[in-house]
Amino acid sequence: MGLGGISMWQLLIVLVIVLLIFGTKRLRTIGGDLGGALKGFRKAMDTDERDDDEKADPKRIDDGKPDAEFAEQKDKSESS
Repeated sequence: MGLGGISMWQLLIVLVIVLLIFGTKRLRTIGGDLGGALKGFRKAMDTDERDDDEKADPKRIDDGKPDAEFAEQKDKSESS
């Protein structure tokens, strides 16, 4: 028994039919394109994770002063 109730013979028959329809050269091209797309996706995900890590832990000095945005919000709430 193979995947999902499909036997190994049925998988081989499907593979042969796909080879006859597309040919080996075209399948090789499709495989290369798919591999390149996955490589680009992984690279983008790795870059995105690195950016998220840098945003989560900023390297700035906390001088004890409130941020300008926070101060503006505080001023607005006090005047209301």
